[in-house]
Amino acid sequence: MNQGTKKQLIDGALLVFLWGIWGYNWLVTKAGMAYASPFGLAAIRAMVAAATLGLILWARKQSFTPPPWRYTLLIGITQTAAFTGLMNMALQTGGAGKVSVLCYTMPFWTLVFARVFLGEHIRGWQWMGIALAFAGLLLVLEPWQLSASSLSSWLALASGISWAISAILIKKLAKRHATSPLSLTFWQMVWAIPVLMALWALMDAQPIIWQWPLWWILVYAGCLAGGAGWWLWSILLSRLSAGAASLNILVLPCVSLMAAWIHTGEQPSPAEGGGMILIVAALGMLTLVNRTKRI
Repeated sequence: MNQGTKKQLIDGALLVFLWGIWGYNWLVTKAGMAYASPFGLAAIRAMVAAATLGLILWARKQSFTPPPWRYTLLIGITQTAAFTGLMNMALQTGGAGKVSVLCYTMPFWTLVFARVFLGEHIRGWQWMGIALAFAGLLLVLEPWQLSASSLSSWLALASGISWAISAILIKKLAKRHATSPLSLTFWQMVWAIPVLMALWALMDAQPIIWQWPLWWILVYAGCLAGGAGWWLWSILLSRLSAGAASLNILVLPCVSLMAAWIHTGEQPSPAEGGGMILIVAALGMLTLVNRTKRI
């Protein structure tokens, strides 16, 4: 086996491992709702993830010099505080599979925001992907049947929009400053922790039930998905092509849907199922487009 083939196999194994830990993280996080409130769980998860990333930075002898604080704070608010807080609120009453699909509409909002704030153009088949995504959203959200139970879907959608805003901020920061992805991920989590603590105190200051299942949940969601997961992602971004890396977005909601179906018996309604299929198809279309032409 030559070195090139060996490297491809290692990268493929890392990517599959990442799909697994991030795909199952939705179920694990939903289980954590039994022991902590949405913002409480988000806060302690961010602490564990930041500590894990700090250890990785130290072990790799990378600089702890923080990136420009204004951008880093805004990225921390949108990518960690708002994204995870809204996601956890959605998971309180919504199914893990459905919530994950709505959160992973992030690429479509990123396209729209990039057009407005970065002057990037939406081309050809990207319009078709966006149209499919919005058709899918209508079926999943069912705005003609608004009820208290639909709040989870709207919170999940808001979580995806917040994630997209953070992607635009990261692009803006990258144009102005050279920053290590691992260092940026660490510092934006550090900035997000006091924001999450404040939101926890203001919105849902419920005591945390410190039992063994919660510790295992924090090990998984904080150390694996939140810390090691982002480290692996930064490695893969530096090694894989843009097209191969973007497959991450396509596969994750599929893994989450399958995991929710197998472990919790989550079954969407016909309208929701059709909408999810359209959203995943739109993700696939954008992935294929981006493999031949970067946005």
